[in-house]
Amino acid sequence: MIRLRDLGWTVGGATIVEDVSLDVREGEFVAFIGPNGAGKTSLFNLISGVNPASRGTVELDGTDITAEPVATRARRGLGRTFQTSSLWPGMTVADHVRLAAQAATGGSYRIWRRASGYQAQVRGVLDRTGLGHRAEALAGALSHGEKRKLELAVLLVGEPRLMLLDEPMAGVSAEEVPALTDLIRSLHRDEGRTVLMVEHHMDVLLGLADRIAVMHHGTLLALDTPAAVMSDATVQQAYLGEAL
Repeated sequence: MIRLRDLGWTVGGATIVEDVSLDVREGEFVAFIGPNGAGKTSLFNLISGVNPASRGTVELDGTDITAEPVATRARRGLGRTFQTSSLWPGMTVADHVRLAAQAATGGSYRIWRRASGYQAQVRGVLDRTGLGHRAEALAGALSHGEKRKLELAVLLVGEPRLMLLDEPMAGVSAEEVPALTDLIRSLHRDEGRTVLMVEHHMDVLLGLADRIAVMHHGTLLALDTPAAVMSDATVQQAYLGEAL
């Protein structure tokens, strides 16, 4: 599904991401861990096109997309969420998803135009993410967990085959984490979507990931099954700090 070869990013002489190479199979779930500043989000920015790669290549389904803009990658089926919510507090939940649906099909972005043709699609996605009962609520009134679900709903309406989730549990209360975890698990296992996810909740990752990639100082330190990574002495020293 996705292939990275010697991918790197240098800014002002400082190397942020250095020579990362990996292959992710279709339908696989790969979690990225590492200390703050390890290059995890920067790597996602290179894969999604937010930042241009200084060197190396990104291939999606065998097509080199290294030089393609974000919108083109999205049309190819690559979707992305971010660490910080970028929702409009004064807009309803349903309108967020409707605008995303219009963007995905090349329709109008005009907020005041009620596009009835998208109603079934919007309702389906909101029900899928557990937000059907919050359709008319303003985004600013949602809990952190509901906001994360809305971000996933906005992403899902574009039918991505590859999902890059950057710390989806950030700011979410402990009570809301299980439901959000179950939703992400279902999107992966039940719908067969390929998922790359950055997350600091190790207990969440161990129940979701097929493989774990460990980033350290912009490089890929390890890539293996959760059990193998957790028992790796180098990983424990660089990131975990102690044996698990």
